[in-house]
Amino acid sequence: MPEGDTVFLAGHRLDEALSGRVLLRGELRHPRWATADLAGREVLGVRSVGKHLFTRFSGDLSLHSHFRMDGAWHLYRPGEKWRRPGHQVRAVLEVPDRVVVGFSLHDLELLPTGEEHRLVGHLGPDLLGEGWGDADEAEAVRRLAADPERELGVALLDQRVLAGVGNLYKAEVCFLLKASPWSPVSAVDPAEAVRLSRRLLLANAWRPEQSTTGSLARGRQHWVFERTGRPCFRCGTRVRVGGQGEGVHERPAYWCPRCQPGPIA
Repeated sequence: MPEGDTVFLAGHRLDEALSGRVLLRGELRHPRWATADLAGREVLGVRSVGKHLFTRFSGDLSLHSHFRMDGAWHLYRPGEKWRRPGHQVRAVLEVPDRVVVGFSLHDLELLPTGEEHRLVGHLGPDLLGEGWGDADEAEAVRRLAADPERELGVALLDQRVLAGVGNLYKAEVCFLLKASPWSPVSAVDPAEAVRLSRRLLLANAWRPEQSTTGSLARGRQHWVFERTGRPCFRCGTRVRVGGQGEGVHERPAYWCPRCQPGPIA
């Protein structure tokens, strides 16, 4: 599932391409919205909230989308060949010099702009939110610390606590805090965890490449994420992976058993 920085960058690129322009074509290939025609509406802007994206149109109308596991928005020039098959297309927004295509967007909803809170009001503070300040940080810390016995990795992935952290940043934040993903939240300083999560997301928000080590060299971008069986950059111990979470919420958790002591070693 894309991280918050991926959604933020997608929103910024869509905003640059569409904002202030009138749609020549606005199709939604979704059973619920197949009869909707957005052509003729002006795009007022595109805004990300955690892993959610809102494209706002004239007439108090917003299009909400969520990438889930395989969704994406692509930008094309008119006539350019699309990079994914047509049967995956869920939305087409076209202006004179750009065609924006949404692929595999399982969650699409048209709603009044004034009701966007209905879909994101439950989220914790957006780590990449515009105007992030002390109050946002304090609220994020409060939510993270509210259940001190909860597994740290599970808490970091809970969008009701922090909006924007995905499995990549969960793994990397836990490593940098020297705590196993299965350690309780009480094993770390929640304020440090919030600041670190925001810092890592910000470092990658304006580029497609994601690095938490400071290096963009292949194989050296991440400390432990997707490095199963490879030596830890710090101590040389083999990085391990295990499942964390239950049912549909289970995700792989990567960790170094020497650098990250905790319930599972």
